[in-house]
Amino acid sequence: MKLATFRQPDSDAAYPGATFAAVITSVHPEDPEVAVRAVALPDCRDVGEYLTATPEEQREMVEGALRAAQADRSLLLDTSGLVYDTLVPFPTKVFCVGLNYTNHIDETGLDRPEHPTLFAKFPQSLTGALDPIEVPEEDHRVDYEGELCIVVGEPGRRIAVEDAPEHIAGYAVANDISMRGFQGRTSEWLQGKVWEASTPVGPWLVTPEEFPADARVLTHVNGELRQEDRVADVVFSPAELVSYASQLITLNPGDLILTGTPAGVALARRDAEGRRPWLRPDDVVEVEITGLGRQRNELV
Repeated sequence: MKLATFRQPDSDAAYPGATFAAVITSVHPEDPEVAVRAVALPDCRDVGEYLTATPEEQREMVEGALRAAQADRSLLLDTSGLVYDTLVPFPTKVFCVGLNYTNHIDETGLDRPEHPTLFAKFPQSLTGALDPIEVPEEDHRVDYEGELCIVVGEPGRRIAVEDAPEHIAGYAVANDISMRGFQGRTSEWLQGKVWEASTPVGPWLVTPEEFPADARVLTHVNGELRQEDRVADVVFSPAELVSYASQLITLNPGDLILTGTPAGVALARRDAEGRRPWLRPDDVVEVEITGLGRQRNELV
């Protein structure tokens, strides 16, 4: 199952409330990372709210919406007329993982970590899968980091690794846009990672049974492939990350865990003149993961 949070086209993204959760019912036959039709979940403002319902309530919500759409085809929405909002706009926590992909560890020249390298973001750092992203006047060293995002479903504390899959509601695409100038000011990364409306998550949450084990993450900048790897090419698996994070604090429905980025970030690249290809205004970044959809964000 695929779930999304949509914003009414005429609403202001700076003000919450004019959103609704929906189940994706079909994708483009020639491009399965693009949704074509969806059905709104009545009285449900976003996917985060959906996840706080009991499993029985969730099932009734989805089945009821689909039955209604079968009886009344006007309830079948054309997604081209909608705007994707942040998938889970108000998670209680956003964990991020650094140095998890083996090839990214190699390009940094650092050692393979013994434990997950965790840092955090704030909900205000999140944005929609198609929203513009600002190049801030304070830092021009803007980098991309295509990532797989875990979305927590069942809450839990001190979750065993073997039990962790039961706590994963699904997966989504994320881009850990980083302000490298601020990130490099100190040994702590947070100040380069929490800029407002800088981290797109979505377009969809895809439940685990529909997420392909051989999925790949790809990041393009202005059509040029910058990152490509298998989501399984990591030191710490999603189950291990859920278990580890839950040792620290109770994980709640809708909490997000960004699982790290593969090799190819701008920080590790240089052009013929020795310059790093930081993102600039008018650049377009696209991140897609097999089966999870595609983000497209223009830098402004």
